[in-house]
Order: sequence, then structure tokens, then C-alpha cells
Amino acid sequence: MKWLSEDFQNLRDLWVNQLRVLLSAEEQIVRTLPTMITHANDEQLRQAFQSHLQETEEHIKRLEEILAEQKRSDAGLDNTSPAKCKTIAAMKTEAEDLFVDARDAWVRDAALIAAAQRVEHFEIASYGTVRQWATLLGETRAAELLDQTAKEEGHADHLLTEISVRVNPKAKAA
Repeated sequence: MKWLSEDFQNLRDLWVNQLRVLLSAEEQIVRTLPTMITHANDEQLRQAFQSHLQETEEHIKRLEEILAEQKRSDAGLDNTSPAKCKTIAAMKTEAEDLFVDARDAWVRDAALIAAAQRVEHFEIASYGTVRQWATLLGETRAAELLDQTAKEEGHADHLLTEISVRVNPKAKAA
């Protein structure tokens, strides 16, 4: 039960809120990826996580840029700080349970890939939504930045699928 409500008056209020939630999600992911890199056995998987860590840092910068622009253009907007993303927090907890409980290195890699793809799918859906809202709201630059991020999230998901084709049979043989 929430004690305080956001009070969305219009689509722009909802859009800004969801940008703040995505900012929280990306910040949580940046804090989690180093652990995933450490636990990964497969070199290509470690490299994919390392590369995505750098991309995620750029995603944060883009979201901060969009939110800063919103604050500049709307004097009534007082909060552009992250709004906790409960979905990523829950996914992070579940992912940690999976890869900590996996004794075999290949099984752990399969678990890491599964967890990472869940996050990617959440992000792809979320960025698609806020990109579409940005377009409706006439926020052309924001829509372009959000589209770029959505494409990068899709690429990360595709790369994880490619890695899983090699890792999963090894996990099966464990």
C-alpha cells in the first residue's frame, strides 16, 4: 500500500514518472552487472556483460539528459530523481538466488543469461512505451534517445540468445 500518490494529471506526468523509474532501473543494473561479470564462466558472456555495463552507463546519461530538459522546460517539475524500480529490484533478487544456487559453472552461466534476458525484455518494453509517449508529447529529441536505447537493449538480448545457444548445451551436460 502506498502512503503517497504520484497524482498523474496527464500523460506527461506519467511519462516523467516512468523515465524516473527507468533511471532507477538502469542505476540498479549498473550496480548489479559487476557481480554478474565476476560470476560468469564463459568469456564471451563476461565480455557481453562488460560491454552492456558501459552501454547502461550511457543509458543513465541519456535519461538524465531527458529529465534535465523536462525540468528546464517545466518550472512546476520539482523532482527528476530516480523513482525506485520495484520490478528490477525483484528481478535482481531472483537472479542472485539463481546464480548463487548453481554449483556448475555452465549452469550458472545459463542462469545468468536467463536473468539478464528477463531484464532486457523488461527494458525493451519499457523503453518502447516511453519512446512512443515521447513522440505523442512532441518530445522529438527524447524519442530519438529512447529509440537508440531500445535498440541497444534489443541488441543485448540478441547477443545473449546467441551466447545461450553455446552455453545451454554445456549446462545440459553438467
